[in-house]
Amino acid sequence: MYGLSDEDLDIQTRARVFADELIPFEVEAELSDGLPDDVTEAHKKRAMELGLHSTNMPKELGGGGRTTLQQVLVQEQMGRVTNALGWVAATPPSWLPPVATPDQVERYLKPTIRGEREECYAITEEGAGSDVDAIEATARRDGDEWVLNGVKWHVTSYNTADYCFFQAKTAGGEHLMFLVDLPTAGVSVLRTPAYSHTISHHHPIVGFADVRVPAASLVGGEGDGMSYAREWFRFERMMVAARCLGAAERLVAEMTEFAKTRVAGGRPIAEHGLVAGMLADSMTELFAARSMLYETARGIDRGADVKIAHGQCSMAKLYCSEMANRVADRAVQVFGGRGYMRENVAERFFRELRVERIWEGTSEIQRMIIAGQMTRRGPAALA
Repeated sequence: MYGLSDEDLDIQTRARVFADELIPFEVEAELSDGLPDDVTEAHKKRAMELGLHSTNMPKELGGGGRTTLQQVLVQEQMGRVTNALGWVAATPPSWLPPVATPDQVERYLKPTIRGEREECYAITEEGAGSDVDAIEATARRDGDEWVLNGVKWHVTSYNTADYCFFQAKTAGGEHLMFLVDLPTAGVSVLRTPAYSHTISHHHPIVGFADVRVPAASLVGGEGDGMSYAREWFRFERMMVAARCLGAAERLVAEMTEFAKTRVAGGRPIAEHGLVAGMLADSMTELFAARSMLYETARGIDRGADVKIAHGQCSMAKLYCSEMANRVADRAVQVFGGRGYMRENVAERFFRELRVERIWEGTSEIQRMIIAGQMTRRGPAALA
């Protein structure tokens, strides 16, 4: 891809080397519902040694201080690995440093950057997914404490986290964001559903029943919770798009190599027109998606208007996630019966990539955001 600096290429190469080191562990993770804790810790340590952990955090706090494009380059390579093994190259909440109190920085942010703590998000509810304003969780002030109540769904990484961000509303409808240590009295797992993908990070349904937290646990001011959620969604949509690029790249490479060697009717299937078309379409869509995402990242690094960036991040998430799903479907078809075996990368990605069109805002929500930007600001503002 054009315009990558030496620094860009260096971090990209390190991320690619690390991804290649993780790939041999995929099948073991698939068949064993994850890897032993000591192996995962070794991978996390390796990610930190390579400068791939906390790339989105300011250098003054111990983070990588990387550009948006460089963060995309890292997560793109992590997306080449199934079973979420690349999640050890973690990106802590990039929206938190400007609004965290000194105590929150010392107790939560810096230890997370150092890899000593891990967060999760308790935002989604049974009746509130992409429409975060529909949440029913409540926060009530009681002296020097807040009392939190609610039931949160799909709390990704709850089983590996030691604190969470809990979003709630006051009686007046204002959104608030809290830091809640785990475990804390009143916080309990109500159910851990089984999901299509096989990764060691669970997504349980978590209950908060009269959970008392000190007033200092409030992040920012009263009424600011939604702005933090939007900033988190913007960032995560970029990272989802990046990982989808990596998955598509891996699938294109794997199915091309297979199609060159698998013989049917006396010749490699890559020479059969229908298979060749699937390969060509996949490569073309990957190139288009990568061009879109890299340019979106460059725009943010140039200081693009945050509202325009919001729409462009939605476009990138929408196109990259749907592109990767199409590529995965074609890959399964190219591999044939092999593509339906869990030991095959195409089968794993076929299951894992489906959620990318749902979490961090469904494809339908992304389309509504994009269309809203077009009607308010005009199509030329977005492209």
